[in-house]
Amino acid sequence: MLQGFKDFIMRGNVIDLAVGVIIGGAFTAIVTALTDSLIQPIINSFGSADMAGLGFQITDNESTFIDFGAIITAAINFLIIAGVVYFFIVAPINKLNEMNKRRLGVEEEAPTPTSEELLAEIRDLMAGQAGGTTGPAGDITK
Repeated sequence: MLQGFKDFIMRGNVIDLAVGVIIGGAFTAIVTALTDSLIQPIINSFGSADMAGLGFQITDNESTFIDFGAIITAAINFLIIAGVVYFFIVAPINKLNEMNKRRLGVEEEAPTPTSEELLAEIRDLMAGQAGGTTGPAGDITK
């Protein structure tokens, strides 16, 4: 049982995932600082720095305040992180994979035929088995 656990932990994708989570946590701190120190002051320059108007309180209890400013900041953080991950990690890796495929001579998969093409092929095969030909409307004639 312990050997199975060791094999699971030592698989490359588990280690890659752990590294990704750690790097993601560190990168999130950078993006949050960027948003709070650069983007938020720019947004505040267009209006009041008081964000209390971007939310409302459900009851008299302070913990029932719905803060839309925090939601907007989180959305901006997400978009920045997603953009950086895509443009600096995903896109270059996809480009490298394409270059490696071309370099190694790996052919791309043939395009998947459409439903109409598959049905036409089935019709033609059935016509060949029946000994007839297909008419102009695709009807089998003998």
